Amino acid sequence: MAESRPVLDVVAPFLNEAQSASAFAGLLDKLEAAVSQRFGMSMHKILVDDGSSDDSVARFSQALSGSWEIVRLSRNFGKEVAVLAGLDQSRGDMVLIMDSDLQHSMDISLKMITELVDDPEIDVVYAQNDRREASWRRSQLARLFYSLINSSQRFDIPENAGDFRVMRGSVARAIATLRDKRRFNKGLFAWAGFRQKAIPYSPENRASGTSKWSRLNLIAFSLEGFTSFSVIPLRLISLSGLLAALAGAVYGAKVFFEVIFYGIAVPGYPSLLVAVVLLGGLNLTLLGLIGEYVWVTLSESKDRPVYIVRDVVRGEAPAKLPGAPGI
Repeated sequence: MAESRPVLDVVAPFLNEAQSASAFAGLLDKLEAAVSQRFGMSMHKILVDDGSSDDSVARFSQALSGSWEIVRLSRNFGKEVAVLAGLDQSRGDMVLIMDSDLQHSMDISLKMITELVDDPEIDVVYAQNDRREASWRRSQLARLFYSLINSSQRFDIPENAGDFRVMRGSVARAIATLRDKRRFNKGLFAWAGFRQKAIPYSPENRASGTSKWSRLNLIAFSLEGFTSFSVIPLRLISLSGLLAALAGAVYGAKVFFEVIFYGIAVPGYPSLLVAVVLLGGLNLTLLGLIGEYVWVTLSESKDRPVYIVRDVVRGEAPAKLPGAPGI
């Protein structure tokens, strides 16, 4: 009996991408042909509908060819959770995660797959955004974010590395066992370990539509990362409180000596108001930050599933039975 070919699973979450469905399906067809020719692998496409409100599923169903399935979630759970839903469906020897908005190119995908196939010591190859188009302010804020979140860690979250990556099937299944309710994939991929290699890339322009990530979403996502993987915010607030206490002690000593040795009257209302506002602001900030950590703890302690699947739309049967050994 002839040995079956290894399988590459492509996991691609989407939200309201009806306009780019045809173009993305064409990219997947080209990628499938290249993967078959270069590596002798078959390809199975796993798309995850993260609660789209347009006809994205119908468009993808018409445009996709070969072996594919679309996992339809019951509502919008967020991209991080949609990636997990795709990994849960994956049974391939290798798994490629990419976006469906055409910003992740076929050339970089093939380059990552080549690195993984050629070096059996590597478990994961990820694309690292070089941020050539980013403004100086945004680049500096990103650098500060990674410097803070990686402080006092036993592992480092790579700077500007997202979900665009290829990994061995065993790694994908290990990642899928991490059932965090509040997911920060950058941190989860780094926390899981394994031998990883970075490849720089510049994202392509979107084929259509606009990014789903607003500034407020990015701020909330950054806060999610801190509350999930770092205690630095709490320590910074504690340090601020200590500095405020030291400043109060120094000011108190100054007032004491001025009264004892120089007979200067103690200032009343202004100094009292400044102290109340400063300490009150620090207390409210600390309470809010503690509330964020408590909310994360509460979310993780609830026995709810990470996501709910509405149904699964399938094309041809997968090219390989589940449970096949990894490469």
